[in-house]
Amino acid sequence: MEPSVNTPMPKVRHFTQEDLPQIRQALIDIHADAYSDAMDNEFNQRFPWFVDHWGGHPGFTCVIAFAGETPVGFAYGAPARPYREWWREHLADAPERHETFAYSELAVRTGYRGTGTAKLVTRALLENRTEDLVVLLVDTEHPKVQAVYESWGFEKVGHRQPFPDSPVYAVMLAELPLRP
Repeated sequence: MEPSVNTPMPKVRHFTQEDLPQIRQALIDIHADAYSDAMDNEFNQRFPWFVDHWGGHPGFTCVIAFAGETPVGFAYGAPARPYREWWREHLADAPERHETFAYSELAVRTGYRGTGTAKLVTRALLENRTEDLVVLLVDTEHPKVQAVYESWGFEKVGHRQPFPDSPVYAVMLAELPLRP
């Protein structure tokens, strides 16, 4: 389904760890569409494992954008364990306020790129967080995506390659709430 000028903005629905069995396939399907040009990459093929891994975290939360009943984008993450925030290794001095939400994944179907859906799900995911900070990773091969996050208040603090076959990512950190 391709959006048009008259297509209303998708509606978001919030989900928790308990909802994972009902939303798991929707997340996998959106990701497969969003990364359709890179699904021959073994790292991208392991996405179902990442869904299960993150969905197993206490405090896992997910926002899915729906156009009608069709899921078109999502964002999810979970609170980081206090004092075990991996981003600390990239800063000489950790901020005094340090409780962190780990923003793990964002994906939008190719037909909904450029419609504001990424911003919609990001804002919905982060708007009521009680943590002080939010951290995420952005593939360094996508500088335009990094620039979007910077426009939302994220700052690049380092680089990280969490898996031998994963891309090198920019580590991005922002204070919550995000700036408008």
